[in-house]
Amino acid sequence: MKTSAVIAAAAATTLAGTAQAHFQFLYTPEVMLAEPGDVPLAMVFGHPMENGHTMNMGEPEEFFVVFKGEKTDLKDSLEAVKWSGSGEEPSDAYTATYKVRRNGDYSVALGPAPYMEGAEDINSQQITKTILNKGAMPTGWNEPIGRPTEIVPMNKPYQTFVGGTFTGQLLSDGKPAAGIECEVEDINAEVDMEGKAFSKEPKGTVPPSAVVAITDENGMFTFGIPRAGTWGFACLGSGPVKEHEGKELSQDAVLWIHATEL
Repeated sequence: MKTSAVIAAAAATTLAGTAQAHFQFLYTPEVMLAEPGDVPLAMVFGHPMENGHTMNMGEPEEFFVVFKGEKTDLKDSLEAVKWSGSGEEPSDAYTATYKVRRNGDYSVALGPAPYMEGAEDINSQQITKTILNKGAMPTGWNEPIGRPTEIVPMNKPYQTFVGGTFTGQLLSDGKPAAGIECEVEDINAEVDMEGKAFSKEPKGTVPPSAVVAITDENGMFTFGIPRAGTWGFACLGSGPVKEHEGKELSQDAVLWIHATEL
C-alpha cells in the first residue's frame, strides 16, 4: 500500500483568537503498564488545546474493550460524574475503571451519544478510541476493531516520541477515507482524575488557529509531535451516517495517543 502522507498544516479559520475544536476525551494517565492493575478512564467532552469549557455528554451508546480480538462490553462500568474545566459550571461526564491482567494491547472504544451543535444546527458524534499496553508486548495496536469510522495507528500509539512523527490511517466502513480533514490537539492542561477537573490555565502555547492534516488517497495522515503529552486526532465527518433526528450529523473518528521525550 502506498503510504504517502500529508504533514499537519494550520487552518485559516480563527474563532475568538483561537480556533480550537471540541474533542471527545477518552483519557487515562498511564498507557503502558508493567503490572496488572486497575486503569482509570475519564470520558469528557471539551476543548483540549485551549483548555476551554467542558460540555455536557449524554449517556454513551457504546463502551467496550477489544483484547486479542475478543470484545468485552464495559457499559455497566460507566459512572456519571460532574467534570470541571475552565468554565464556571462543571459538565456531565463519565468515568470508569477497567482491570488489566494479561500482557498485550487493549483497544478501548467509546461510542458517545450525538451532540447537538446549537450554533451550527448540526449533530456531531465522535467515535473515540485509545490503546493501552501491558508488559511491553504488542498484540494488535495496528488492527482495526470494526468501528463505523476509526483511525488505525501506523506507529505504536502508546510509544511515540517528541520530535518524531505519528501516522494514522482513517477508515470509513472499513475502507480508506481520502480527503478528510483531521484536527490535532493535545490535552493542554493538568488532569486531576480524583478531583474530576482540568487545571484552570493551559500548560503551554495555544496555536493561533486549528492544526489540521488532510488524509491522502489511502486515508493516511502524518503529524510531527512537537511536545510531550496526550494528543488527539479528530477526523471530521468521516463516518457513514450523515443524519440524526432529521438534522445533519458529523460522525467523526477520534484517536488518542501518548508522546514522551525519548
